[in-house]
Formats: sequence, structure tokens, C-alpha cells
Amino acid sequence: MKSFKILLIALLPLASVTAKELDLYLLIGQSNMAGRAPYTPVDAHEIPGVFLLDSEDLWEPASNPLNRYSTIRKDLSMQKMNPGYSFSLAMREAQPERELGLVVNARGGSKIEEWSRDSEYYQEALRRTKIALKDGTLRGILWHQGEANANDPAYLDKISQLIRNFREDLDAPEIPFIAGQINTSGDYLFNQLILQLPSVVEHTAVVSNQGLTAMDRWHFDHDSMILLGQRYAEKMLMLEPSVEPFTE
Repeated sequence: MKSFKILLIALLPLASVTAKELDLYLLIGQSNMAGRAPYTPVDAHEIPGVFLLDSEDLWEPASNPLNRYSTIRKDLSMQKMNPGYSFSLAMREAQPERELGLVVNARGGSKIEEWSRDSEYYQEALRRTKIALKDGTLRGILWHQGEANANDPAYLDKISQLIRNFREDLDAPEIPFIAGQINTSGDYLFNQLILQLPSVVEHTAVVSNQGLTAMDRWHFDHDSMILLGQRYAEKMLMLEPSVEPFTE
């Protein structure tokens, strides 16, 4: 296994990460997954037991903004808090013996067509995930996208194909895949269609937008982003196979 940064070693002298230990999660999609919600100084603290794949394909302690190392992101100043933050906190609370590795590679404004199998967005997510797999096991994929396809009647077919592609290319036919509803500011067809996903594709779930509010037409505010991430964790814990605790 490749070496970790000196900083990581210094911070975690008694809990250094070793090969095959991390529960890996791929976080992809458009702006809400890239992160547009403002975060507080407390939210900026490192997340204990959670690591982020950086631009050099090394692990560092995870902290906001989690999308800063995305190879397809927009300007760094636009990357703020995404659902991965509270997702990680909730997963650690539920499974404190597990350590997480996040591969975050979202792009604001991207359409699902831009995530086709031969696209840069898809290939970069795939490449970085395969690198991360040297240090753990992929436990799930978190997807939040749909604002750019809000009234696309073919969306269910497109996302079903996306899931098949990742499962085939990662040799993970039952990997949990969780999608989220978009903001309720409009009567978008997307929010109706995406609810059908679990009945069309096995080992999938959908996160509700019920009670969430946005700062603008599309982007969830701070408190709603926290709830969104917690809901992703709830669904993930329902879908993923049980895992044995780490042993020393």
C-alpha cells in the first residue's frame, strides 16, 4: 500500500490506516453533490475516522469542502458543503468501528448524459475509485443529480444504465446505489420518476426531499444539506450488507 502523508501519520499515530481497511464510498453528481451549502467553522473540522482521496491519490483526513479534489469540478471557491459530510458522521455513529474512505468527484451543472460510459466524468470517477480500491472495499455509491434533467421523461432509463455501467466496470453487481430527490421549488417530473428506481433496479434507494429547503431554485441550504446526508446514511445502512468489525 502506498504511503500516507506525514500529516496523516502525525495525526493518527495509534490508528494508522492499513490496506483493505477502508469502507469506500463514491460520491458523484452535480451541484448539490459538489456542495453549494455554506458551512460553519465547526463543520470545517476534520471528520474522525474518515479519509478523502486527494489530488495525488493519497488519503488525508476528510474535511469540508469534500469536492475540492474532484478532477472535473468547477472553481474551488464554489465547492462548499455536500451531503457527504453528515453522511460520514452518521455512518461513523452507526458503525464506529469502521473507517471510511471518500472518493468525491462531482461536477456542478452536469447532465446525466455527461455521465455516459465513455465520458470524462464517468471515466474519472471510475479511475479514482479503482485507485481507492487498493486500500479498501467499495460499500456504496451516492448520486445526487437531476436538476439539469428536471423534466426528462427518459431519466429512469438513463440512470438505470448508469448503475449497470458502474456495477459492471467495478465488478460489483450488487453495490448499493442511492439517489436523491431535487428541490421542490417546481413541479418537476424528476421527483416522481426517481421514486420508481428501487422497483426498476435492485439494491437501490431514493432519499426524500420532504421538509428540505433551498437557498435558491436548486441548492439546499445548510440545515437541509445536513438532513440530506443523514438520509443518505439511513438508506445506505438499510442496503449495504453487514460487515465485520475491524480486527487488529
